[in-house]
Amino acid sequence: MMLDQIPTAYLFFAAAIVLLALPKGRLRAGLLLIVPVIAAWQVWSMPLGMHYAVPLFGFELELMRVDKLARVFGLIFSLAAFLGNLYAWHVRDTVQQVAALLYAGSAIGAVFAGDLITLFFYWEGTAIASVFLIWARRTEGAFHTGMRYLIIQIGSGVILLAGVALVYRDTGSIVFETMTLGSLGTWLIFLSFGIKAAFPLLHNWLQDSYPAATITGTVILSAFTTKLAIYALARGFAGTEILIYIGVVMAVFPIFFAEIENDLRRVLAYSLNNQLGFMVVGIGIGSEMALNGTAAHAFAHILYKALLFMSVGAVMYRTGTSKASELGGLYRTMPKTAMFCLVGAASISAFPLFSGFVTKSIILDEAASGGMIIVWLALVFASAGVLSHSGIKIPFFMFFAHDSGKRPKEAPTHMLLAMGLTAALCIAIGVYPAPLYALLPFEVDFTPYTTSHVVGQLQLLLFALLAFGILMRTGIHPPEVRAINLDTDWSYRWLLPRIIRKVAAVVSGVWTGTLGFLVRRVKDIIAGLYHSHGPEGRMASTWPTGSMVIWISVLLGATLIVSFFS
Repeated sequence: MMLDQIPTAYLFFAAAIVLLALPKGRLRAGLLLIVPVIAAWQVWSMPLGMHYAVPLFGFELELMRVDKLARVFGLIFSLAAFLGNLYAWHVRDTVQQVAALLYAGSAIGAVFAGDLITLFFYWEGTAIASVFLIWARRTEGAFHTGMRYLIIQIGSGVILLAGVALVYRDTGSIVFETMTLGSLGTWLIFLSFGIKAAFPLLHNWLQDSYPAATITGTVILSAFTTKLAIYALARGFAGTEILIYIGVVMAVFPIFFAEIENDLRRVLAYSLNNQLGFMVVGIGIGSEMALNGTAAHAFAHILYKALLFMSVGAVMYRTGTSKASELGGLYRTMPKTAMFCLVGAASISAFPLFSGFVTKSIILDEAASGGMIIVWLALVFASAGVLSHSGIKIPFFMFFAHDSGKRPKEAPTHMLLAMGLTAALCIAIGVYPAPLYALLPFEVDFTPYTTSHVVGQLQLLLFALLAFGILMRTGIHPPEVRAINLDTDWSYRWLLPRIIRKVAAVVSGVWTGTLGFLVRRVKDIIAGLYHSHGPEGRMASTWPTGSMVIWISVLLGATLIVSFFS
């Protein structure tokens, strides 16, 4: 069977089986690099249209719907799998290697799913495969975090399945296409996508789980789950107005948590939430250019976010920590990692000539041209905020702040190579965005390098840098200290269990008291009956025959009276 006759996802699944038959070492690591390259070639060369229809219980499942929206996500997922596996070249853990293949394959399979049932299978596949990247850390904390992550991700799939069933009942169709929020079924599907996209108040699984994964697992996790949700929203709910406001909240609120967070991997997790907000706004606007901006920003974001996680991971690999309070001055012995981190910081901050500038500005431009001034202002504020917590805080406190006294070695060669390739792509996209624009779903009518765009962005960035400098000089900027910052998950991880225990104690006390009272009353009644009807009771004494006849007459008379009047 030729490779172009196999659904792309199955390449990864087959590779996972082959990997188990190979000895640990370079053969396995090489397989992890070859498969994404083959997948990318297949995605690039496959003609547009529906492929690989499979009948299942009366349904026609479309395993490969290839269009320009699916293709751009399929390509970046394949590229992310390659870069993530190159970064993890040193890993010889079978669990992580198999999980990485199954996770990437499931995400790519979901992107090309032409129907909601196929989407559901791959949706759950990403959940089950990815959790092993957390459990692979093999600590008690990672186990509990993985369980929470799995419950939420599987729950998202169950909600999706319920929504699919209701939509099929209402419409008789399982085609994965644009929907409107007009029924319980579509609302459930929307909620399922929102959980995976880390909507506000549904986001805590992200900050909880990503920093708990292995160093290489975090890089891989950052690429797939949330961007799959972004794709699903773009496919299913483009133009849904509520997404604009959800996206604005997503872009703004993580800034404050990221500013006070000490763990730099958690800072990046909040930053990931912030960047997803821009994409969700673009989907909510729903115009062709807004969807182009969403797809382009997802493409660029996967790269520069992976680059930042790689740089923090390399430091953690060499020092054993990602806490800002324990780092600083590492540029002396890790200059290449520092340089690559700065490229990622510049890209996420949307500096001109870096990838974030040529993608994020499309969404901002669409918000402005659509007359959404408040939305545009909120996104501008969020852009300034991301410069502070990811563009400055990450590299500054890791490499250039106070001298921690640590003098670790430079990152391993394969990590440097993965970071170097990713950094080169971030710069290439920023300098020459035309190839990326050509991949987007619709024709691109946008020029990023105009005087107004460049000057406006530089003004924003320079004022943000000035604000950071003033905050640092005046001591107002939150210090980097060892602390636990409370997010909304505190309500269900700490507060809710204690409330439940308190309520349970009260209910148990009331139940015990009520039950004791009832038991005592029953015992009293039994004792009374025994006293009157027991062997020594009054009713057990011998009655004269005349008394018995009188009582029978009374009962008979009462019966006749009742019968007469009824």
